Amino acid sequence: MAVPKRKVSKARRDKRRSAVWKLDAPALSRCSNCGELTSPHRVCKNCGFYKGVEVIKKDA
Repeated sequence: MAVPKRKVSKARRDKRRSAVWKLDAPALSRCSNCGELTSPHRVCKNCGFYKGVEVIKKDA
């Protein structure tokens, strides 16, 4: 069984763990119809359009 030869310092340990806690900003793209910010590859919640095609009927 593998056993470490030396103690891993707190700095070295924390540097390795630091990447796990980083948060990414959510990806957003503009709707081609109304210009509202939406998640990419999703139907726009504001107007119901996706790639220039009306997918969901929305009342004006």
